Amino acid sequence: MDVKLYVGNMSKSTTSDELNTLFTQAGTVTNVDVIKDRDSGLSKGFGFITMTAQADADKAISMFNAYSLGGNELKVNIAKPRVER
Repeated sequence: MDVKLYVGNMSKSTTSDELNTLFTQAGTVTNVDVIKDRDSGLSKGFGFITMTAQADADKAISMFNAYSLGGNELKVNIAKPRVER
């Protein structure tokens, strides 16, 4: 079962490829989504990683929560379901 992780406090210059390379160290990554501003196209400083197993997601959280990337300390946890507005 896929597990979605929230990755916050990213540098605006962090790319999907960088996140994929980083999180692959913890397990199999199926999707990387860096959230971008629709007007400027720049990163909003957060994104989502989808991993194939809960064990891989737990390992990624322990490895990369408070990990320094691009001068910022990442916040990594299980993504909460999206709330419709």
